[in-house]
Amino acid sequence: MDLYQHFRKEEYPFIDQVLSWREEVTTRYQRKLIDFLHPREQRILRSIIGNDEELSLSFDGGWDHAERQRAILAPYYEEIADSDFELELLQATFPDKFVSIEHRDVLGAFLSAGIKRKKIGDIVIHDNVIQILVTEDISAYLIANITGIKKAGIQFERTALSERLISQDQWQSRTATCASLRLDLLIKEMYQMSRQQALILIKKGFVKVNFQTIEQPAFTLEEADMVSVRGKGRSRISELQGMTKKDKYRINYEKLL
Repeated sequence: MDLYQHFRKEEYPFIDQVLSWREEVTTRYQRKLIDFLHPREQRILRSIIGNDEELSLSFDGGWDHAERQRAILAPYYEEIADSDFELELLQATFPDKFVSIEHRDVLGAFLSAGIKRKKIGDIVIHDNVIQILVTEDISAYLIANITGIKKAGIQFERTALSERLISQDQWQSRTATCASLRLDLLIKEMYQMSRQQALILIKKGFVKVNFQTIEQPAFTLEEADMVSVRGKGRSRISELQGMTKKDKYRINYEKLL
């Protein structure tokens, strides 16, 4: 059976990468440390590696239930320690009485410094404290080069993973039924709007799935997909629960409050 038929065409390059990692580990008998993956990529990696008895697959994103996580693919007999994931937690403070800093501001500053998204894990902001998880190999560069976000002077420092803050994100679980898993129909349900409004947002490029802009209303959503709509927040498909008696899809999704 063709492996690729189970995935979207735009995911083929990532599938090729996963197969290359698997080949590398099985032929060289050396572990592979993988940069941060978003939930859909994690799901694909798990699906392809499956129950391969010759390999072990581990994930770590710093926080419990972290959205983005690094992975280690290794021969089955190797033991994996937390330190093997080479994670670094950076922390900075800002004067929250004078400036408001959000997740997108922090991410934007890091990307503007030339850092690839795959090198950055989850970001937590609580009161006037910013914490961000990164790969060890870029932490020194970030500390030296990220000195401001918006209008606030910022100085990041390394801090122990044991000092990580609890994420303030609150996800509310909801259920819905849809005639299909088309993007426009699911946005209509998840964001409580008309289908026409959903179509307009999609056509304007205001909708992302797994952090990629999608402008096709007929795009089909799957489990573990992350959906974001500009100005209306994020949602994620947590489970496809099968069909109703009226042949509609029953889905469970979570919406960020």
